[in-house]
Amino acid sequence: MFNDTVKTKRRFWGLKGLQVIILLFVVGMLFLCSDSNIKKRIESDREIKSLKNQIEFYRKKTEADKAKLYELQSDKDNLEKFARENYLMKKENEEVFVIE
Repeated sequence: MFNDTVKTKRRFWGLKGLQVIILLFVVGMLFLCSDSNIKKRIESDREIKSLKNQIEFYRKKTEADKAKLYELQSDKDNLEKFARENYLMKKENEEVFVIE
């Protein structure tokens, strides 16, 4: 009878208790201390999200700038207005007053 109780020790997936503890410890250390640990993964995911937001922002800005460029290239009056406002250009008979 004594031998029967010794043979029926608790086993988890065919492993003894100490083996399970050691296995869990090793797996835990791999997740926490390796090159691809959880903290680095979270930081990388956060950085990827930030970079995707920046890509979208600059994509929209590029589209707006292309539209503005097309507008300036297609209409002489718009180009003249842009030059007057941004570069303080004027015609010969005009006076320009800069108010800030």
